[in-house]
Amino acid sequence: MQVIDTVLDAVKIIVPDVYGDDRGFFLESWNRQTFEANGLPGSFVQDNHSRSSQGVLRGLHYQVNHPQGKLVRVTRGEVFDVAVDLRKSSLQFGQWAGVLLSESNKRQLWVPEGFAHGFYVVSETADFQYKCTDYYRPEFERSLKWDDPDVGIEWPIIDGTEPLLAVKDAAGLALKQCDAFD
Repeated sequence: MQVIDTVLDAVKIIVPDVYGDDRGFFLESWNRQTFEANGLPGSFVQDNHSRSSQGVLRGLHYQVNHPQGKLVRVTRGEVFDVAVDLRKSSLQFGQWAGVLLSESNKRQLWVPEGFAHGFYVVSETADFQYKCTDYYRPEFERSLKWDDPDVGIEWPIIDGTEPLLAVKDAAGLALKQCDAFD
């Protein structure tokens, strides 16, 4: 496994070792010992799987009081995945990192607690899977505005169309208004 730094100190790209031949491939997507040896989390409490159509933008989500770290990957299709630092004490507060995750590159992204997370579906459909360090608690979920100019995410929006958003994501708050972490 290779761990690659992003522009945000705490957010990491994980490149698993992939063993393939004419029958297919094998990879280890998570191993507690290997992750802990690389300074990554060794414990998760929940696995999630979502499927989305091209042009769907999910996020930017985070939880207050019970923040979740997320290890995310795409098992079908391709997404542009984004993490935004919401830790007020961080020198990188309000900055973002983005990476293409796909079934072909098999990369994963580690998004620690204290970050908002979201993705935009580039392919026709995408299956997105992720492990969480804490349980989903809807009463603590928040959404950061996906197109906040103070954050300035450079989404690869297809043909300049508006992304398809959930109601809660369309109502996301700007960085200046959101519940950030100390």
